[in-house]
Amino acid sequence: MSMSGGGLFAHFGTEERSARAARQRWLPDAQRGPMPWIIAIIIFLTLLAAGAALSLAHALGGMRDQLSGGYTVQIVEANTAKRERQARDVAALLQRQPQVESARAVPESRLREQIAPWIGEGSGEDLPIPALIDVEMKQGAEPITVLTGAIKRIAPSARIDAHAGYLKPIIDLMHMLMWLAAGLVALMIFITAAVVMLAAKSAHEGQRPTIDIMHLLGATDQQIARLFQRRMAIDAMFGSAIGLAAAAMVMWLLGQRAASMDSQLMAMTLLTPGLAAILLLIPIFGVALSVVTARFTVRRALERNL
Repeated sequence: MSMSGGGLFAHFGTEERSARAARQRWLPDAQRGPMPWIIAIIIFLTLLAAGAALSLAHALGGMRDQLSGGYTVQIVEANTAKRERQARDVAALLQRQPQVESARAVPESRLREQIAPWIGEGSGEDLPIPALIDVEMKQGAEPITVLTGAIKRIAPSARIDAHAGYLKPIIDLMHMLMWLAAGLVALMIFITAAVVMLAAKSAHEGQRPTIDIMHLLGATDQQIARLFQRRMAIDAMFGSAIGLAAAAMVMWLLGQRAASMDSQLMAMTLLTPGLAAILLLIPIFGVALSVVTARFTVRRALERNL
């Protein structure tokens, strides 16, 4: 029976497509298992850790901006009339300075309200309360310490405290937690590469007979590695999608909880749209890392078997 040239090429083309489809069906099924769920858990934890690091960094930046120019001038003087006069004079001095944004004396009634829970209502009527002046320096201005001499000449007992000093323990704790979260992200990246490498090695060892047959049929190491790469890409995309959805739900719930609290510090921890967009890069990076790791691992295993 004769076969025309066009029919012969069509016949070989059909066989080649059938062989390619067969190769694509051989290995992928062997890699199905818990891998997508493992990747989903890793991506979920990585997103939470990265979200915490970005939230803390955002909050620290906001606190630094707000507290950098804030000071309190405290005047400790037992004589009430003298204390009030010194407070007025110091406030007037500060208000005349070009580098001072605002300087206002805190009313004594407000101070007594704030200490009432500690000493009891009405217990501190005869207790001398230091005069406090809340000072805000302009952006980029020199610190208030350059005015210490002038303030001391008016009120020798005056003491200047930076607002940042009050919250230093909290700021230090937030810094520590931020770097801890960043370290967890790095650890999750390492774990992802290690898990994918172990899965690729296990799949390769489990499919050694099939790989040998494919070599006999003319398949190259690159073609075989591409099959593992394709399967890992599917598993990684599926797992990353699940991890992203779960993390987005948890972070949305935490954001709603933080927004409902009447706390300026908690409001600073809310992620901006720009920071949230950065988190979307993590699943993409996870998929790329999984694919590259699987391809590298299988190619190395195939080269050692030669």
